[in-house]
Amino acid sequence: MNRIEDYKSLLEMQKELVHVMDIRKAKSGDTEYKELLICGGTGCMSSQSKKLLENLNSEIEKNGLSDKVRASITGCFGFCEKGPIVKVFPEDVFYVNVKPEDAAEIVKSHLMDGYRVERLLYEEPTLKKKVNTQHEMEFYKKQERIALRNCGLINPELIEEYIANRGYEAIGKCITEMKPEKVIHEVKLSGLRGRGGGGFPTGLKWEYASKNKSEVKYIVCNADEGDPGAFMDRSILEGDPHSIIEAMMIAGYSIGAQKGFVYIRAEYPLAIKRLKTALKQAREAGLLGDNIMGTSFCFDIEIKYGAGAFVCGEETALIHSIEGGRGEPTTKPPFPAESGLWGKPTVVNNVETLANVPAILTNGASWFNKRGSDTSKGTKVFALAGKINNVGLVEVPMGITLREIIYDIGGGIKDGKGFKAVQTGGPSGGCITSENLDVKIDYESLYGIGSMMGSGGMIVIDDDNCIVDIAKFYLQFTVEESCGKCTPCRVGNKRLYEMLTAITEGKSTVEDLETMRKLAETIKLTALCGLGQTAPNPVLSTLNYFYDEYLAHVEQKICPAGVCQALLRYFITPEKCIGCTRCAKACPVNAISGKVKEVHVIDQDICIKCGACFDVCPVSAITKG
Repeated sequence: MNRIEDYKSLLEMQKELVHVMDIRKAKSGDTEYKELLICGGTGCMSSQSKKLLENLNSEIEKNGLSDKVRASITGCFGFCEKGPIVKVFPEDVFYVNVKPEDAAEIVKSHLMDGYRVERLLYEEPTLKKKVNTQHEMEFYKKQERIALRNCGLINPELIEEYIANRGYEAIGKCITEMKPEKVIHEVKLSGLRGRGGGGFPTGLKWEYASKNKSEVKYIVCNADEGDPGAFMDRSILEGDPHSIIEAMMIAGYSIGAQKGFVYIRAEYPLAIKRLKTALKQAREAGLLGDNIMGTSFCFDIEIKYGAGAFVCGEETALIHSIEGGRGEPTTKPPFPAESGLWGKPTVVNNVETLANVPAILTNGASWFNKRGSDTSKGTKVFALAGKINNVGLVEVPMGITLREIIYDIGGGIKDGKGFKAVQTGGPSGGCITSENLDVKIDYESLYGIGSMMGSGGMIVIDDDNCIVDIAKFYLQFTVEESCGKCTPCRVGNKRLYEMLTAITEGKSTVEDLETMRKLAETIKLTALCGLGQTAPNPVLSTLNYFYDEYLAHVEQKICPAGVCQALLRYFITPEKCIGCTRCAKACPVNAISGKVKEVHVIDQDICIKCGACFDVCPVSAITKG
């Protein structure tokens, strides 16, 4: 690719490459030429989408279609439950659960004979029929992709395709037509807030850093995504790495920085690989380095690897880690915008926040802020997981309700079971019950019902989940991830975890519940950083909304969901027992007695609640509760 010498050259290159997008955006009338995009996200790659691509290209070549058909990799489509995915343009046909061995049938039936492969089409549960195209799917109807705009549309390993879809136009416009303060003003007008959890106004953060005088300033992209069940940032970096590079350049120009760092988890090898490829391509094109597009603006980016410490998602701990120190947070002020990396003004934004920036500068602040609620503008990406039919990555306008996400987009609860709660905000968030399903999703509304936006994890819980066990799971996570610097987090959260463990073992009293609540509230007020301050949220929210379930554990010594092993009881239903003796033979402690063809009995004093009898009973005569 030729070096881009100035902004005019970039725009000319866009015009030359725009045809690449025509067929994918249904702007081409050419029905003979076809494109196949294969999901190249981590989930689909683990399900052999790379082999699928190889097989498709092999079949295309074997059948002499290379001049009319092209197959290539793309980023995450979001519909992870049904991957690997193949999308065929210009028809917009959406094939799901595609295996490498299906390649020959797709090429023969769809590309050569003109018949869609019915068995690979998605069946819409609400309609009880196959749907032909992506826009017909309920999963996508209420979504609006801004941060994910290029994921599933371009090949993330080709800078030409990013440029073809108006890539690097925003930075070119900024450095040639706009003063830094104007850029910041536009970001402020957009209403963009940090998508990493705190929701601080992005433009305001940039403004603070710009006003602090220093010859050296830094931009840091926080890609240290660590919430259980979260994969938003990973998917953006895998599917659209150039958008993050461009956004960091815009931020750098705005505050007067010439150096950027991407702090990324080493556990994201595919994201790292594609980011490295994108950085190499950008430098070769003259879009990183000195005198970018013939201007005086100079900027470059370096990758720094995290070692999987959740606390390094906190900006001061992240900064210390980049500096080579221990990943521990420090008290604020001073904030990083004043004194951050090596004591210099530093802006730290997470991946999703940055992914919105080029689109805002290209299309204008008003284009962005017409979406969302009064206080939360734009869209938000959520990793929808748990007991939900449509697991995947969704991007929805702020202000949408949880009910719409879970039932319209998510397709409802798996196996027709009852909805119990949804955990938002990961270990820092709280459980939201059915009575709040119609609350609009924005920063203030979620905080008002005892949860938070967080980075965007959304885990659905059904009646088979024990709410105390859920709270215990998150506490265990934060205890393990605590840096140990402050006593409230290091000791307090460990005591909370021990109290939850005692509840699940039937060793607590009602009085312990109030003690636990007081301890949780004290930790929130006294912990040093956001990790410690928000760690008690799952405990407090579940105590508020599921107090009866806690009472069942401490008063009746039972787990209503049948999850807490120490509180389980196994019983044999006499009317169902056929006396086959399988349960007795499976019991490791000989707690089951009974003769052949006679009703068997479990001795509760001997039973160790291992569940072996439950698993082997051929007539479902054994119940637990």
